[in-house]
Amino acid sequence: MTKKQRWTADRIPDQTGRVFVVTGANSGLGLATTRELARRGARVVLAVRDEEKGRRAVEELAASGVRPGLLDVRPLDLADLDSVRAFADRMHAEHTRLDVLVNNAGVMAPPRTLSPQGHEVQFATNHLGHFALTGLLLDLLAAGRDPRVVALSSIKHRQGSLRLDDLTGERGYTPMGFYNQSKFANTVFGLELHRRLTAAGSPVAAVLAHPGYTATRLQTRDTSGLKRWVFHHVGNPYVAQRPEQGALPQLYAATEPGVVGGEFIGPGGMAELRGAPVRVRPTAAAADPETGRRLWELSERLTGVGFPVTASSR
Repeated sequence: MTKKQRWTADRIPDQTGRVFVVTGANSGLGLATTRELARRGARVVLAVRDEEKGRRAVEELAASGVRPGLLDVRPLDLADLDSVRAFADRMHAEHTRLDVLVNNAGVMAPPRTLSPQGHEVQFATNHLGHFALTGLLLDLLAAGRDPRVVALSSIKHRQGSLRLDDLTGERGYTPMGFYNQSKFANTVFGLELHRRLTAAGSPVAAVLAHPGYTATRLQTRDTSGLKRWVFHHVGNPYVAQRPEQGALPQLYAATEPGVVGGEFIGPGGMAELRGAPVRVRPTAAAADPETGRRLWELSERLTGVGFPVTASSR
């Protein structure tokens, strides 16, 4: 894959018979991802916080020619660990295997809010919920065909770090600072998951992706004040790419033959803001195995979810 050989959604292989779970599938990157997977014959579980919005998304997809029989809407609030467990239980009741989990959903830069379990809502939704979901579905994924977990990161992970002494923001909260932390955690988790799956000999591949700068409702739904104005009137109209383009890295990570665990896929344009998918690099801090171990152990403790088929690679 090079910049001269631009990868597009038209190159997605036939996905008939494969089962995907896409979190946050009712809008933005998740909706674009779902559309392309279903067009290639995949069965897609739309894991959404609002079921009515999920049903409207299915109607929109059907109007664009996607077979609605390939789409299942299931409720999932990633900020609430009880909802994550209920969703996982339902997946076990309805499926004997899953092929790909796309951890796409997220919130961005809201006012300080706590989840039902008392965690800062961006860390809870973007990281802890996906950590727990992955652990609870790992046995179904291990039974899948070319099974993969796609961890959606962001270029903002490069500005993030783990504030282990104040994860809830009680002593100091900045919306974008805690968003950056959550995307740093997504990257650390994806790389540590790869290390542990490899050490355990698991067939599941953990692959990372980021969309560059993509215009979605994420920037304007959760942000407020000046940030919302800048995103809505400047960044999104003049700089950002459309969701159909921004979804290409995660579609590549989820479907391209030959992708291996630990790879990071992002846009190949300037500063990785836009462009066709290429392999990119995480920050050295995110790739540090000790940071991965610390986040993993913290996440197990905060979620109560273990990964019994994985072990530390150290």
